[in-house]
Amino acid sequence: MRVLGIETSCDETGVAVYDSEEGLLSHELYSQVKLHADYGGVVPELASRDHVRKIIPLIEKALDDANSSKTDIDGIAYTQGPGLVGALLVGSSVARALAFAWDKPTIGVHHMEGHLLAPMLEDPCPEFPFVALLVSGGHSMLVDVKGIGEYEVLGESIDDAAGEAFDKTAKLLGLDYPGGPHLAKLADEGEGGHYAFPRPMTDRPGLDFSFSGLKTFAANTIRASDGQRQTYANIAYAFQEAVVDTLMIKCRRALKQTGRKRLVISGGVSANKHLRAAMKKMLNDMGGQAFYPALNLCTDNGAMIAYAGCQRMAAGQTSSLSEVAKPRWSLDSLTPL
Repeated sequence: MRVLGIETSCDETGVAVYDSEEGLLSHELYSQVKLHADYGGVVPELASRDHVRKIIPLIEKALDDANSSKTDIDGIAYTQGPGLVGALLVGSSVARALAFAWDKPTIGVHHMEGHLLAPMLEDPCPEFPFVALLVSGGHSMLVDVKGIGEYEVLGESIDDAAGEAFDKTAKLLGLDYPGGPHLAKLADEGEGGHYAFPRPMTDRPGLDFSFSGLKTFAANTIRASDGQRQTYANIAYAFQEAVVDTLMIKCRRALKQTGRKRLVISGGVSANKHLRAAMKKMLNDMGGQAFYPALNLCTDNGAMIAYAGCQRMAAGQTSSLSEVAKPRWSLDSLTPL
């Protein structure tokens, strides 16, 4: 089965073609970083308009790179939610229009299921069951995964997600948007032992996350500092260390609670090299294994949507052309395969 995947949930337009026998055939991605940089964050209306401009050329390029035409495509997968409603409507409208014009089935994919399954595109890929840590600008979530669609949310962010805290703290440090990667780079220049940041919600039971207090602590520390680059680097180091430690503590709890030995870490923050190194060491010490998507598939992309859609279509699931975008959509409400 060959599936065209379309992702437009936020500020990246992603299109890919995935074949169940040949694997990922093409992957096109356009990032709106420069468009939103002047505003210090995503402007939903501008994001939607840019998706409209970019999506058709990207679809044509993805099909061309995959040496495929509409007759070779067996189905079209698109991100149905969650995300920015205007952005979601662009991808879903184009996907359903193509499905109608080409007489192909379509499937609406949950954005977080796409991230969760992205490591399945790697070799080796994780076997079920496993625990998944989904960390991005909009989500911090721990999920017990027994199979595709068999998800139990163990914990999630009750305020700022980890990626959001990275971006907001980076902005306080005067770094460019998107701030997470810039903060991580600045942290490489920092040294430990200068600041003691809290590890939020690790002194109590449970697997939920809260990073708003950590962001406030960082803001107060920055305001009280001398504003020198080395000082800011030390603050960035301490902040990153606190986030990574918090995620590690929660993941260790989740693995012990479920008895799992495999941990999938996905989403934009999973590209952080310090997080990857720390998680790898923790899993090695526990006799387990950590799995990640490729670096170019950590952020939003069409490949993960094409893969997730292909799995559901292969199991006989499709969506009607009257389906609507779902800006809010619970992961554990999905139908198991």
